[in-house]
Amino acid sequence: MSDRLYIFDTTLRDGEQVPGCQLNTVEKIQVARQLELLGVDVIEAGFPISSPGDFNSVIEISKAVTWPTICALTRAVQKDIDVAVEALKYAKRKRIHTGIGTSDSHIKYKFNSNREEIIERAVAAVKYARRFVDDVEFYAEDAGRTENEYLARVVEAVIKAGATVVNIPDTTGYCLPAEYGAKIKYLCDHVAGVEHAILSTHCHNDLGMATANTMSGVLNGARQAEVTINGIGERAGNTSLEEVAMILKCHKGLGITTNINTTKIYPTSRMVSSLMNMPVQPNKAIVGRNAFAHSSGIHQDGVLKNVQTYEIIDPKDVGIDDNAIVLTARSGRAALKHRLSVNGVDIDDEKLDNVYQEFLKLADKKKEITDDDILILAGADRAALHNIKLEYLQVTTGKGVRSVASIGLSISGEKFEAAATGNGPVDAAIKALKVIIRREMTLKEFTIQAISKGSDDLGKVHMQVEHDGHLYYGFGANTDIVTASVEAYIDCINKFKK
Repeated sequence: MSDRLYIFDTTLRDGEQVPGCQLNTVEKIQVARQLELLGVDVIEAGFPISSPGDFNSVIEISKAVTWPTICALTRAVQKDIDVAVEALKYAKRKRIHTGIGTSDSHIKYKFNSNREEIIERAVAAVKYARRFVDDVEFYAEDAGRTENEYLARVVEAVIKAGATVVNIPDTTGYCLPAEYGAKIKYLCDHVAGVEHAILSTHCHNDLGMATANTMSGVLNGARQAEVTINGIGERAGNTSLEEVAMILKCHKGLGITTNINTTKIYPTSRMVSSLMNMPVQPNKAIVGRNAFAHSSGIHQDGVLKNVQTYEIIDPKDVGIDDNAIVLTARSGRAALKHRLSVNGVDIDDEKLDNVYQEFLKLADKKKEITDDDILILAGADRAALHNIKLEYLQVTTGKGVRSVASIGLSISGEKFEAAATGNGPVDAAIKALKVIIRREMTLKEFTIQAISKGSDDLGKVHMQVEHDGHLYYGFGANTDIVTASVEAYIDCINKFKK
């Protein structure tokens, strides 16, 4: 068996299904190019039939990326496959990823069908896809809860029909590692012709076992792992690319290698986090802010004497620059551009000038600028084309007094002003905003995140607003948390459907 593990990244498909984390086509191309630098073998670029945006993104990513295989997802439906073929027409290496649910619950309740008919539909989809491309991956949705003997029949049938890769998803994150590994081994031992295809893992993290299940599958014969940057994905997320790559790098005795350039992991992580406005939890393995931080006195003493006492990974191996240049109000454009590049963001001189001006404004308010700060600044220009912009905000608040907010907005260049009182500064500010924006809207979610420990640092606000039966997600960042809250609310409003 090959000792090479292929890395299939689905950040731009499964990862982008996280509410509020959708990217536009330009941003998807930026991520795809970074994934290429990272060394990903297969990029799942989207689900073309699901929307015109996804269709266009697959086309443009296919044009932008050189060597990785570009994959498009479909259901086991001819129309889906036809649309995927059209979307992949510019890909240098192309793959269609088609499939159907195989667990008894999916067969009965989702498809109102039976086991034999599901096999027929699976085989027909693979054969149809093979008419257009040489590389066809089949997914047996909910394979984690599919009885092994029947799953083996499905896998054998689709390989015989021409599937080059067979994906065994733990769709609900239900399996235990030993159970999932045994499932992969059972398929390796009982499927005739299994040597003609690659078995793939695709594990969800509902019970916190995605990476453990993936590694168990790999150790039992799977040779493709389906992953996302930072482990993002629906519900509790997917297997983290960075975790699988570094497990195999640290455990060289396993004899399994990947094509991942691990020094690109951290910049890629920061890029995805910034573009998707999705923070990485501080204690996240490999890429979290605290992954290489030591607060225990015993740990600090050990690390100072020999780093290997408490660190099994050299931070430089994942692209963390120990000798970071500290940015202040006296830093120049070159230093700013360098730090952005370290964090996976490459920008042209025109955009750099805009970011640098915002950097100077922020630097006047803070002693030092963090990487999180500059990533937010680099993404701030995305709001430049918004129809509604915050001109000014003034809030009076304090103990024993009712908060009062005055706000000024620019709407398509026209100026509007309003004032309101509220139960606290944020409530007052949003009520003043609503005086101007006269629409029925309900705040559904409001999350504040301090990105570091200083009192003068940027605070991030994530909001979810309901309007006309639709949910909209917004993001704001500012050294003043009330302003960040209003900017997040305005971000939601700018996304309202006309």
